[in-house]
Amino acid sequence: MAPSWTIGRWTLVAALCLLSGCFFGWCEASRTSGPTKGGSQQEHGTSSLERVKRGWVWNQFFVVEEYTGTEPLYVGKIHTDSDEGEGNIKYTISGEGAGSIFIIDELTGDIHATERLDREEKAFYTLRAQARDRLSNDPLEPESEFVIKVQDINDSEPKFLAGPYIGSVAELSPIGTSVMNVTASDADDPTYGSSARVVYSVLDGEKFFTVDRHTGIIRTAVADLDRETQDRYELVVKATDMAGQMGGLSGSTTVTIVITDVNDNPPRFPQKMYQFTVSEGSAVGTPVGRIIATDTDMGENTDMTYLIRDGGDLFKVTTDMETQEAVVSIKKALDFESRRTHNVVVEAVNKHVDPRFVDLGTFKDQTIVRVSVSDVDEPPIFQPADGTIMEVQEDTRVGALVGIVTARDPDVMNAPVRFSIDRTTDQEMIFHIDPDSGVITLGKILDREIAGWHNITVKAVEADNHTMASHTAVSIRILDVNDNPPELATPYEASICEDAKAGQLIHTISVVDKDEPQSGHRFFFALAPEASGNRHFTLRDVKDNTAGIMTQRSGFNRHEQNVYFLPILVEDSGPPSLSSTNTLTIHICGCDPDGAIQSCNATAYVMSAALSPGALIALLVCILILIVLLLLILTLKRHRKGQKMTEDEEDMRDNVIKYNDEGGGEQDTQAYDMSALRNLYDFPEAKNSDSGPDLLSLPQWMQASRAPFFVDAAAAAAATADFSLFKGYIKKKVEQADADLSVPPYDSFQTYAFEGSSSPALSLSSIHTLSTTSEQDFSYLSDWGPRFRQLAGYYAPGNPEEEGS
Repeated sequence: MAPSWTIGRWTLVAALCLLSGCFFGWCEASRTSGPTKGGSQQEHGTSSLERVKRGWVWNQFFVVEEYTGTEPLYVGKIHTDSDEGEGNIKYTISGEGAGSIFIIDELTGDIHATERLDREEKAFYTLRAQARDRLSNDPLEPESEFVIKVQDINDSEPKFLAGPYIGSVAELSPIGTSVMNVTASDADDPTYGSSARVVYSVLDGEKFFTVDRHTGIIRTAVADLDRETQDRYELVVKATDMAGQMGGLSGSTTVTIVITDVNDNPPRFPQKMYQFTVSEGSAVGTPVGRIIATDTDMGENTDMTYLIRDGGDLFKVTTDMETQEAVVSIKKALDFESRRTHNVVVEAVNKHVDPRFVDLGTFKDQTIVRVSVSDVDEPPIFQPADGTIMEVQEDTRVGALVGIVTARDPDVMNAPVRFSIDRTTDQEMIFHIDPDSGVITLGKILDREIAGWHNITVKAVEADNHTMASHTAVSIRILDVNDNPPELATPYEASICEDAKAGQLIHTISVVDKDEPQSGHRFFFALAPEASGNRHFTLRDVKDNTAGIMTQRSGFNRHEQNVYFLPILVEDSGPPSLSSTNTLTIHICGCDPDGAIQSCNATAYVMSAALSPGALIALLVCILILIVLLLLILTLKRHRKGQKMTEDEEDMRDNVIKYNDEGGGEQDTQAYDMSALRNLYDFPEAKNSDSGPDLLSLPQWMQASRAPFFVDAAAAAAATADFSLFKGYIKKKVEQADADLSVPPYDSFQTYAFEGSSSPALSLSSIHTLSTTSEQDFSYLSDWGPRFRQLAGYYAPGNPEEEGS
């Protein structure tokens, strides 16, 4: 494959290469194809496998950057010498930008660029070309790699990437002293043309400084630079590409040159400006940042101190003696809203100055610390901040204005503020506040006599951020209104003797008034109009808010009248003046010769003639003693009655009688005599006699007439009817139970089983009867009842007739 070139001055070179490529391809084809027969080439065999690609492959194309045409930009052409123009070959490309940035005509192999290219973004593209059979899509030749290089144009201006620049130079430096070096970068291709060749020049400040045209080194242009006269210069340095030729692009930067002191080796800051940021809510004393000045001297000449030359109202600087750093900290509270940026000039001064260089200046250096204050959302601020005192009269109507609280948002946004009252400080809701204006109005009637002050808390929040809230105390003083009449301080009562003299002072009265006028109290006393005709007592106003009650006549008789009621009118000074009438009770009492009051009651006077006070006390003591004795007697009687009832209940434990008899079934109604349960078991001992035992002393169950065998065994029964045996057995068992601590208490049931001696009746065993020949007649057993009939049948002699049958 061979490319076609159509670009400018490269056309001749491309044509020569193309001719050389075609010639080389023809030679290779002639060498490897071999002879053919019949004018046709052999399609099979080893010759087809040995065929190599024909044609020359160029490895590089060129395309100009920043093409602004409307049609796709022609890049080049790929071609194989096997293409005879019949359209049976298809050309394809792959790789970087293939199909998007670069497209190819499959039939002709022409390559075009569809997008605007920028060399500064990508300088070249690597692609691969392939020629295939259009019908079978088989590759006709091996894939070839080629490069499309973007050709540079001067489209980028020089830029000072490190600007703005701050430099320094010592004062009195000689001409040509290097100050600093500025460098501009050009993004154009430095290997192609002069697009990236930059030269420097000074636009402003060229009187004092120069810049090297090729290196960018700024040098002093004068030798009398004086830091004390001017400590900094502002230069504008320009960089131009195309080596400064016309049509070149340029860029500029500002260079600040600070003139330093030449006091041998003064302290110097590495930077001439430091920037720190601190929040406006930071507390006083919070460090803002640390800076340090260096000194090339050694030993004690490097010791230095720091101080603030400018901006020391809000900041202070201290020296860290270990690290020789200057610590800048907050001296006063900062406010973002009043000032956002503070420039603090910090100066470093050597402690020890060499006298040889005193005439040159001081050993010091300065730097600028720029402190930026960041905003913090602050709660509203009340004015005044320490609370508000308001006054309102107690007779003010509901809804009237009490006062106004003011608060504002200190932030830049100045958000609206909403007001409210903390109801924990005003639970009765006496006051209301307008949420927008802060106007406090009265919600209930006031009474200064109940509460002279009301201390409430007002809350202010930002309308759009309720977390930003602040509080202030509002003290509301209730001004007094004369709405309470004066009254006597206490319900006064006075006592005088019957022999009181005329003009005698009985009592001095004073009054109280719930009101508290600002000018103080002034009260006036007089007898009420209904007491104007009183001939017994009079009132005298002492003019010091008290009055004295005095008698008008001599001698009183308590038997005729022992109590006098004197109405007194009291009036305050207002305005408006209020008055009230109070009654003074005066008792007429009996007194001893020394004037001591004995009694003020008429009935008590009669009793005193009969009984003295001592006798009355003795009488009361006697009555009390009698009442106590009566209560004791009743208590003892109740106690004895309860004790007797307890003893009766305990006796009942001896009346429990236990018996056990099976009886004769439902038809046997005479088997047991219930009268035995109603008598104690006090059986006399059986007595022996000639006629037999005394059967009347035995229980009835031993006297049954239905037991004939007792008649036959009468002698045996008489011999064994001794009840002392039972009594002895029971007595022995009772003693054992009383002595045994493990048995139940005494009031429990005790069961005793006593077998006794042999039965008075002879043995009725059927075994014994059948084993012996007995002629005894047991037919009487049939008379014992239905239960003994079967037994009688066993012992009765058999009937021969029955047996024979």
